[in-house]
Amino acid sequence: MTTVNGTKPTLNPAQMLADLRSGKKAISVIGLGYVGLPLALELAKKFRVIGFDISEPRVEMMKRGEDPSEELEPEAFAHKNIVFTCDPAQIREAAFHIVAVPTPVDESRTPNLKPLIGASTTVGRALKAGDIVVYESTVYPGCTEEDCVPILEKESGLAFGDFTVGYSPERINPGDKEHTVANILKIVSGSDPATLKVVSGVYGDVITAGIYEAKTIKVAEAAKVIENSQRDVNISFVNELSMIFSRMGIDTQDVLEAAGTKWNFLPFRPGLVGGHCISVDPYYLLHKSVKMGYDPLVIASGRRINDKMPAFIAKELVQQLLKVGKNPKDSKVLMLGVTFKENVADIRNSKVVDVVRELMDFGINVHLVDPNASPNEVAHEYGLTMVEEIGKDYDAVVVAVAHDDFKQKTLEDYRAITKGTLLLFDLKAIYPREALLEGEVLWRL
Repeated sequence: MTTVNGTKPTLNPAQMLADLRSGKKAISVIGLGYVGLPLALELAKKFRVIGFDISEPRVEMMKRGEDPSEELEPEAFAHKNIVFTCDPAQIREAAFHIVAVPTPVDESRTPNLKPLIGASTTVGRALKAGDIVVYESTVYPGCTEEDCVPILEKESGLAFGDFTVGYSPERINPGDKEHTVANILKIVSGSDPATLKVVSGVYGDVITAGIYEAKTIKVAEAAKVIENSQRDVNISFVNELSMIFSRMGIDTQDVLEAAGTKWNFLPFRPGLVGGHCISVDPYYLLHKSVKMGYDPLVIASGRRINDKMPAFIAKELVQQLLKVGKNPKDSKVLMLGVTFKENVADIRNSKVVDVVRELMDFGINVHLVDPNASPNEVAHEYGLTMVEEIGKDYDAVVVAVAHDDFKQKTLEDYRAITKGTLLLFDLKAIYPREALLEGEVLWRL
């Protein structure tokens, strides 16, 4: 920072970048989950990094080279210029701060900014004149400048301008080994041109896929929140088709395969929409829109449809049990998979849980199995008990998640654990209907 007319400090981008690249100044990453940890380790290849998390057990694991999210191998921690800490005082050593904490919704589907407010409070107390704070958490347009900056000002005692801010939305895709942090184009923005240069320079040093400089912070925030809202709306369309075609006795997958022969038909497929992004981000845009006096119809409709899917699936399963002469209250169902997507350990906002609860409400005994999920986390988060091994004499089997372990199974494997005629709910359309025997049922979305 330099001084203009002896009063207001101004940022020297070249000097700041030089200090960061030389290690004279450090970068802090606040929140070391699915987003923060991979980013911190990537940055630690080129910069001196301080990784901060409020969870002491998680920090201790990372100090041992273990990823609590089970996404990264121990090698990812090797030869990195990074320290992991729970001590907020260490953040003061940094001049460039990145906030990567969750932004969930509460039970009423209203944005829950508590993690973001907590992180802003922590950073604010460590903030110095000349520092830059960059937010990666998904928020509604305006949140960084309208909600976070006042907290930074209050806790630091500095005025906005003595420090500056940026926004660079995360695009992490859990379980994706191809689209890793460095391989995903990065949107960056800053509260002024000088800050944008620094933010762009820092990320540009580690993101091989390239940098896109958004016009403003609000533009970058809006771009992030609509990425997942767009997917949510598109999936809701095919989910609604599934509900319609189910009544008509038409296989939705057959319809989509036929329609997909047109060159510009979008290849979305029906399914449960859970996780920490697609099923959450639209509510941030909805919240802000309503506050601005506009009631969004398409986005809200898409959310309603996708939220209905667990109940729709459970009802269909009950009807199929009744069709084959089985009383739901006397039935035992195997549920394969509880994570929000295939081949990950992430159970956040899993809609499979909603299906399980719907089935239990019908009196059905559900055996939940998932080789990727932690039984302790499932019990703690959802109050559900997983079985250790797949049993026998199931009245129905539901394949809810397309884990590789499940893809390797055959219809014969399911026949061996089924009582009577096979009733298989293939929610991910994995298995061929052509292999069915007479009387068997394979239902899919």
